[in-house]
Amino acid sequence: MKPKIAFSAIMLAFAVASGPAVAESLPKFTGGLLVDAQGMTLYTFDKDAHGRSNCSGGCAAAWPPAPVAADERTAGEFTIVTRDDGSRQWAYKGSPLYRFAADARAGDVNGDNQGNAWHAVRTGRAPQGNAGGTSMGYGY
Repeated sequence: MKPKIAFSAIMLAFAVASGPAVAESLPKFTGGLLVDAQGMTLYTFDKDAHGRSNCSGGCAAAWPPAPVAADERTAGEFTIVTRDDGSRQWAYKGSPLYRFAADARAGDVNGDNQGNAWHAVRTGRAPQGNAGGTSMGYGY
C-alpha cells in the first residue's frame, strides 16, 4: 500500500505545482461558433480597436464582455484585454469578445449582424473588427 500512497502524493504535488491545466472560461469553437464556458455565442464589435474595447456603460449592459477568471492566462489566439474599468475580458485575434444579453440559451445567435456592427465569431473566419475603432453608425 505504501508505494501507492507515495505515488498519489507525488502526483498531487505535481498537479499543484504545475497550476491549472485548462482555463475554465477560455472560449472554444462548438458547432462552428465561438462560445464561452456556458455555451453562449461570442461576438465582436466593429467599433473596437485591436486589443481595446470601446463598449462600456449601456453598451456593456446589452453586450456583456466575456469575462476572464482571475487566474487565467492567454492561450493561442486568445488574449486578454484590460478594460477602462480595470476588468478583463477575452479577445480573439485581438478583437474583444462579448455575449449578447438577448441570447437566452446556448447556441442563440440573436446578436449576429446587429446594427451591422456586431458579429458572431465563426470557425475559420477572422473577426470582422474595425482596426481603427471608427464609428460604424451604431448607437453605442
